[in-house]
Amino acid sequence: MPADPVPSPVLGVLLADDDPLVRAGLRIILSAAGDLRVVGEAGDGSQAIEEVVTRRPDVVLMDVRMPVLNGIDATSRITALPDPPKVIALTTFHLDEYVFGALRAGASGFLLKDTPPTDIIRAVRLVAAGEGMLSPSVTRTLIEHFGADPTAARRKAAQQAVRALTEREREVAAEVAEGRSNADIAARLYMSEATVKAHVSRVMGKLGAANRVQVAITARDADLA
Repeated sequence: MPADPVPSPVLGVLLADDDPLVRAGLRIILSAAGDLRVVGEAGDGSQAIEEVVTRRPDVVLMDVRMPVLNGIDATSRITALPDPPKVIALTTFHLDEYVFGALRAGASGFLLKDTPPTDIIRAVRLVAAGEGMLSPSVTRTLIEHFGADPTAARRKAAQQAVRALTEREREVAAEVAEGRSNADIAARLYMSEATVKAHVSRVMGKLGAANRVQVAITARDADLA
């Protein structure tokens, strides 16, 4: 008899938003996916940190504008924890300054609050798997924001940092700088997605980057892309 299929792991999600209606809506959306489970909720950034420590979620959906402690500062503290969860910033406004701050603080991507339910579910799965939730056009906008007129010192630091990368890792970093997904990079560089994922992880480790956007910024500063 064939072996029983191995069940997919259930991903724990923490909802952090000061609006109970938003949290309720997100809970309904995520409950439709059999592999996602809401493990806790928080109404402000300080409570979100406490819930992360207690609940150990895989992914946090983090509103960037909250009382007591905003989502940017909460994200910074959460990503500094040992074995931290992935964080997706939630915002009402497309690419506002809060999103930039959240990505700087270590968020793996961002979603608008009016994102279609299927895309929210997909984003949680992607981020949990180690991919960023940013389109190529958004990545370019972010790089332009962060990378406008880089100073000589910053360019020199980036060039120094990428020296630690192998030639293949530099190629992968350049593709990340173009906003491409692991699947797209795999097709362009003739590698498996698993190999690309491993390369991206090594690149992030060597560059001290918390997310793919930070890899992209360093790669651009170092003229890899």
